[in-house]
Amino acid sequence: MRSDSGAEVPALTRDVARAVFPKGCLAMRIRDGLGPLFSDEDFKAAFGVRGRPGISPGRLALVSVLQFAENLTDRQAAHAVRARIDVKYLLGLELTDSGFDHTVLTGFRDRLLAHGMEARVLDLLLERLAELGLVGSGGRQRTDSTHVLAAVRSLSRLEFIGETLRAALEALAAAAPDWLRASMDPAWQERYGARVDAYRLPPDEQERRTLARQIATDGYRLLESVFVPTAPGWLQQVPAVTVLRTVWVQQFTRIVTDGEEEVTWRGKDDLPPSRAMVASPYDPEARYAKKRGSAWVGYKIHLSESCDDPGELKRPHLVTHVVTTDATVNDAMVVQEVHDRLTSKGLLPGEHLLDAGYTSAELLLTAPTTRGVSVVGPVRSNNTRQSASGGGFGKSAFTINWQAKHALCPTGATSRYWTEGVDNNGRDAIRIRFATATCAPCPVRDQCTRSTQYGRQLTVRPQEQDAVLERVRAEQSTDEWKDRYAARAGVEGTIHQAVATAGVRRTRYVGLAKTRLAHILTATAINLIRLDAWWNETPLARTRTSRLAALGLAA
Repeated sequence: MRSDSGAEVPALTRDVARAVFPKGCLAMRIRDGLGPLFSDEDFKAAFGVRGRPGISPGRLALVSVLQFAENLTDRQAAHAVRARIDVKYLLGLELTDSGFDHTVLTGFRDRLLAHGMEARVLDLLLERLAELGLVGSGGRQRTDSTHVLAAVRSLSRLEFIGETLRAALEALAAAAPDWLRASMDPAWQERYGARVDAYRLPPDEQERRTLARQIATDGYRLLESVFVPTAPGWLQQVPAVTVLRTVWVQQFTRIVTDGEEEVTWRGKDDLPPSRAMVASPYDPEARYAKKRGSAWVGYKIHLSESCDDPGELKRPHLVTHVVTTDATVNDAMVVQEVHDRLTSKGLLPGEHLLDAGYTSAELLLTAPTTRGVSVVGPVRSNNTRQSASGGGFGKSAFTINWQAKHALCPTGATSRYWTEGVDNNGRDAIRIRFATATCAPCPVRDQCTRSTQYGRQLTVRPQEQDAVLERVRAEQSTDEWKDRYAARAGVEGTIHQAVATAGVRRTRYVGLAKTRLAHILTATAINLIRLDAWWNETPLARTRTSRLAALGLAA
C-alpha cells in the first residue's frame, strides 16, 4: 500500500468486486460517486518527503472515515483493508495488497493533531460536495448538541483523590523507579498498589474522613519529595504529578501551625467552578456537567447540518460543521464559532434553526445585520417568581424609561440605581434597583419582592435587545412561527445516527483534541452514509408516533 490514493482501481479488483457485489455497496458507491476523495497532496504538510515511501496518507484518511462509518476499532479497520474486497475497491488497491499494521492509524491521527489538520478531512469532503452542487451557502441549517461521556470511570470524591494519587505513583514508578523506591513510604505500596475501586471503602462517615486525610497527607508528602531541590527537575513535569498538584489545590486546604499540620476537605462553597475543576486523573480535560437532571463527566458535541427541503433543492441533508467542547461550555458560546467556520467554508446559511440553549437577544439582533443569517429559535420565557406565580409584579408591570435611565413600579415609585454591566455569561445587562426605603413601606411589597433588606431589582438587556426578546416571545406562540421552526426537530435524528452508528455517546480517546478529531471523522462518515442513501433514493425516515399517541391524533 504505497502508491497515491488517486490511482485508478486496478482492473482485477474492479472485476472481482463487481462480481461479488453486483448491486454495489457503500464503499463501492462512494468510490464511483466521488472518485479518489483524498489525495496525498492534501496532507503533505504532516508527512515528510525524505526517506522510503510511506503508506498513502490519503488512503489512511479514507480508512479512518470508514472506521467511524462502521464503528470499527483500529485492528478491525486494518483487517478490513487486508481482507475485504469492497474496501480494496474503495482504496484503489490490488487484491494481493497486504495492508498495514493497525498502529499506523494511531500515528496518522497523531500527525493530523500535531499539524492542526484535524478539520481537513471534513473540509475536503464538503469542497467536493460543493463542486457537485450537493451543499452550498444561503440555505437552511440547524444545530444541536448532545453529551459525550469521557473514557473514564465514574468515581466518588474519595475514590477520585485515591485514584489521583495512585496514578501519580504509577507514573513515577514507570519514569523514575529508583528515585521513587528511595523516596516513598513503604506503606504506600500496599495502600495504593491496587485500584481504589478494587477494595471496599469504609462505610462509616468518620472512617471515610480519616481515610481522606490519610490520602491527602500522603499526597502532600509525595509532592514535597518531588519539589525538593535534590530531586530531578523533570519529575515536576510528569503529567500525572501536575494533575496531582492541581487536584490537591482544588480539593484540600492545608494549614501548618507550629509544626502541626491540619488537612481538611474543601467545602462545597470553596470548590472551584466545574469549568476549571479536574474530574478524572486519566482525562484532565474532561469536565463534570449537569443538564435537565442528567449529569456526566466528559464533553459536548455540536452538530450543524443542512436541512433544505430535498424536494425543492434536490440536496441531501449533510453535516456541515462539528464543534467539540468540554461539558461545561454553554451552547450559546459556540454559535459565533459555527458561523465563522461556515463562512470560511462558503457554507453560511441564510436561515439557522437553533433551540433555546443557543439563542440570545444579542444573537437575534446582530446575526441578520452582521452575518446575513436569520436566526430562528425560541427565547426563554420570563421565569421570575412573580411571573411564574401569576399573582406578582413581573417585568412587564414596570415602565422603563431608557433615556432617563430609571423605571417606574406599578405604584408609581421611581428606581434609584441603574447599573450597566454584564451577566454571568458575559452578555450586556442592566440592573435596575429600587431603594430599600422606597420598597419597605409599600403595601404591595409581598407581590413584588421577598427581600427584607433590599428593594426590588430588575435585570434587563439593553433597549434594542430587550425589544427583540419581547418580539420573539410574542412570535413564538403563533402557528406560522411554529411551522417555520418545526424543521429543527430533524437534527435529533442526526444525533441519534451519530450515537447509534459511530458510537459518539462515549469517546474512544482521552483528551479534548483527540475527541474533537473523532467527532470530525464521525461527521464525515455520516455524510458518506447519507450520500449512499441519497444515491439509492432511500427516503428520509418519517417521524415515529407511538400507538397511544396515534389514538389521540385519530380522534
